[in-house]
Amino acid sequence: MQLGLIGLGKMGGNMRDRLRAAGHEVIGYDPRPEVTDVDSLDSLAAALTAPRVVWVMVPSGDPTRSTVAALGEVLAPGDLVIDGGNSRYTDDAPNAALLDAKGIGYLDCGVSGGIWGKANGYGLMAGGAAEHVALAMPIFDALRPEGPREEGFAHAGPVGAGHFSKMVHNGIEYGLMQAYAEGFELLSATDIVTDVPAVLQAWSRGTVVRSWLLDLLVLALKDDAQLSKLDDYVDDSGEGRWTIEEAITHAVPLPVISAALFARFSSRQDSSPAMRAVAALRQQFGGHAVRAAGPAGAPGEHAGPSSGTGSTQH
Repeated sequence: MQLGLIGLGKMGGNMRDRLRAAGHEVIGYDPRPEVTDVDSLDSLAAALTAPRVVWVMVPSGDPTRSTVAALGEVLAPGDLVIDGGNSRYTDDAPNAALLDAKGIGYLDCGVSGGIWGKANGYGLMAGGAAEHVALAMPIFDALRPEGPREEGFAHAGPVGAGHFSKMVHNGIEYGLMQAYAEGFELLSATDIVTDVPAVLQAWSRGTVVRSWLLDLLVLALKDDAQLSKLDDYVDDSGEGRWTIEEAITHAVPLPVISAALFARFSSRQDSSPAMRAVAALRQQFGGHAVRAAGPAGAPGEHAGPSSGTGSTQH
């Protein structure tokens, strides 16, 4: 099958390689001349045979919206656009409506697999009409992992369902990663466990907490047993926030995913105003010892008045 692919970064470039290895003809477009196959969207459209299928793998938000709008000007009725990036699902209905007015189909597809997808395959969640899914199925089958289709691909529902599913997937990912990270920290904090990487590796087969994410943590620890080469700043790409916003809208409790997102926020603070406020309150109501700001600070340097409910240290 022939496919136009826009965006040849870490994910898009690997997807092009995997599809070509499966025998598909992929014509890629990227602003970077060293990786692109054609020099413009017009050239991409001209190089494809109708009905044309174009997969978009560019950053979410305005870059994706503008790319979809531009494709509406160069494609023709009967063609199909697939947004495989990490767009918010609320963008999908407007994108689909814009293209539908021109007779062009639209699918949204959540894609999971990261840089390992080239070799292992990608988990795919598509949203849109059944006839559009059927048209793109040879591409989906080449991208997903080997094995039963239902274990690597889902037609999740109408337009928007693919990206909504990927949003929830990434929210779950936040919680799983946080749980492994907290377990690693606790194991590292005790003197009883002398080989933390070995313990985590022993969990990788047969235990109820085995997973690919655990395998990746074991791999990271082989290179750096204390993870001392890494800073503790952790970014978030948006899906965790979107997941929690949807949970609020639907009154669905997500305590684990919410805590995992807030833990990432904590990682970005050189100091915590909230914890300074907690220290101040403990000092005020109980006279508990606090540390003064700066390197000279030491426990017990300052103490506030007692509330009468605990001992006061001076």
